[in-house]
Amino acid sequence: MEEHFVWVTTRRIRPGALEDFEKAWRPEPAPRGLRRAYAYWSEDGQEITGVSFWDSQETCDAWRSSEAEAQRRAAMAPYVAEEREGFYRGRELGVPQR
Repeated sequence: MEEHFVWVTTRRIRPGALEDFEKAWRPEPAPRGLRRAYAYWSEDGQEITGVSFWDSQETCDAWRSSEAEAQRRAAMAPYVAEEREGFYRGRELGVPQR
């Protein structure tokens, strides 16, 4: 089974700030080593969880410590009330067929 390297960040967004947050959130250009990324919003639009898959922990760490990521975080900061993050390794689980 293929091993995945995943960075998960959950942010609580200040009320009414989701649209502005989304403008600041996406990195341009995409970070080197990023394979794919997903975003999940709570129904009230005040919490967003980002899940990104990376080539390795090193490529993720390189992005997390980059100037581009520091600038992105600074741009998001006015809209973020709380932030939690973690880096994980894992595998896809096989789902039994019915």
